[in-house]
Amino acid sequence: MENTFHLRIVTPNRQLVSEDVEECQIPGKAGYLGVLPGHAPLISELKIGELSYRRGRDVHYLAVLGGFVEVLPDQVTVLAETAEKAEEIDVPRAQSAKERAEQRLKQQQPDIDLERATVALERALIRLQVAAKGH
Repeated sequence: MENTFHLRIVTPNRQLVSEDVEECQIPGKAGYLGVLPGHAPLISELKIGELSYRRGRDVHYLAVLGGFVEVLPDQVTVLAETAEKAEEIDVPRAQSAKERAEQRLKQQQPDIDLERATVALERALIRLQVAAKGH
């Protein structure tokens, strides 16, 4: 179909998506990228964020936690460090991770790695946000 492009999302462990879609939103390092068929070629690093794609009226959401994306006019390949579909996210586990990260950040002890705790909080928040959209 001329109004679609092929979207492929893979992690080191598995392929999550391989289908023709009409558009997608990708969390690029410098901000979100909106991709439509015929997009100019580019390569970008990914940040922690929500990736969405649409086929017809169906919109699908994934939590993406780092990696790279290659955009070509007729295909997009996402190589994610980790990625989860909204319906696969373990909400109680994500909620626990959020609470643990918040506790670490509140303690402000010298032995706490603040950057690591901040990233853990960001990951948990994105997972919860994506899970809410998928249900």
